[in-house]
Amino acid sequence: MTVFLVIGAVGLVVLLASLVFGDLLESFDIGQGGVSGIAVGAGAVVFGASGVIALSSELDLVWAYVIALGLAALAVVVAQLLIRNLSATEDAPPPPLEGAFGVTTATTGPGGGEVRLEGVRDLESRLAWADDEIEAGARVVVVAVSGSRVRVTRA
Repeated sequence: MTVFLVIGAVGLVVLLASLVFGDLLESFDIGQGGVSGIAVGAGAVVFGASGVIALSSELDLVWAYVIALGLAALAVVVAQLLIRNLSATEDAPPPPLEGAFGVTTATTGPGGGEVRLEGVRDLESRLAWADDEIEAGARVVVVAVSGSRVRVTRA
């Protein structure tokens, strides 16, 4: 029973660490395109739990290993398929803002201002600054990005 408890505990640590810190296997170039650390951790947890349950049901040790290995393999496959399907639905990164056109919604200058950008993702308002004062309603183009703020000049 100790083997099942230890493997289950290690699996739980791997699973929790992968959920909190990101996939551990990708850190070591093991999981990229292969098996996820989350799937391996889930498989180890299922192995440990099903082994303990089988032994507590008074099955022979051989059957406990057979059941634990079978359920662990199934858990790894199911978890990996779920992870792969979820990662396939991730959004693409936003398009670059440099070169985007917009209109100032407030007077914008070295002290700051605001613009509404077009074509980035529909209409998007951003905090902005410019080297020279630009009045509200002027057409501008983004020339630089700093965090969530954009530097603009007249278009």
